[in-house]
Amino acid sequence: MTTPNRKPKKPNLLLPWLDVIAIAAWGVLLLKYWLTGKLNLLIHPNYFWLAIASGISLLIVAFFRAQELWRRRRRDIIPSAEHVNLFPPGWGSALVLTAAILGLIFTPRVFASDKALQRDVTDFLGTARIKPQAFRASTPPEKRSLVDWVRELNVYPEPDRYSGQKAKVQGFVIHPPNLQKDYLFLGKFVLTCCAADAYPVGLPVKLTPNSEQYTPDTWLEVEGQMATETLSGKRQLTIAASSIKKIPQPKDPYSY
Repeated sequence: MTTPNRKPKKPNLLLPWLDVIAIAAWGVLLLKYWLTGKLNLLIHPNYFWLAIASGISLLIVAFFRAQELWRRRRRDIIPSAEHVNLFPPGWGSALVLTAAILGLIFTPRVFASDKALQRDVTDFLGTARIKPQAFRASTPPEKRSLVDWVRELNVYPEPDRYSGQKAKVQGFVIHPPNLQKDYLFLGKFVLTCCAADAYPVGLPVKLTPNSEQYTPDTWLEVEGQMATETLSGKRQLTIAASSIKKIPQPKDPYSY
């Protein structure tokens, strides 16, 4: 008794094209973040060239792969869809494509005060990750950014050294639970490589008399003078504010 010959399964012709679409989608995603100015929310500017080159390379790979598939189709050469894998063919490409589509739909969010509190922004021991050698000592005090001040503190931690110096800095509002009501914490996040290693830095600010209560994550520009205050039992360099004004969130919130 002979068994009837089974017809071989016809490969799914769409699976090879799914790979092409997934590769192209990631190329488009990287270039979109660059062109829309969102790349700085994910990686340090030093690595922009790598992301841009990767986006262009992915599009080139997708283009030549599509050309190859088109030539095979015209010659009636069906690419094999068999894979030795734990998952069905095309599963990995579908996941990669889904991730790219989600990235195109949703914009990366800027780190805010809740993340800063989780990472203990008020602990100045955590600011030692900033490289002291990058600080320019010739910068006048009133032109130092918030990150510059924290970097300077890592080199010379005695707060009395800076008493009376002028300050003009920008950052977002944080309200640590143990900070008095007439103070707020002004913070920023710093990227050394990418968003995964972002860490917060900042300084306490003594509010002006009759100052309004600023909500967390409000971006402020604070002018004043440096002073030494005892907060939560620690002597800390503090900005005694003479002027506080609200500002829009900067396009590059992680800039130094």
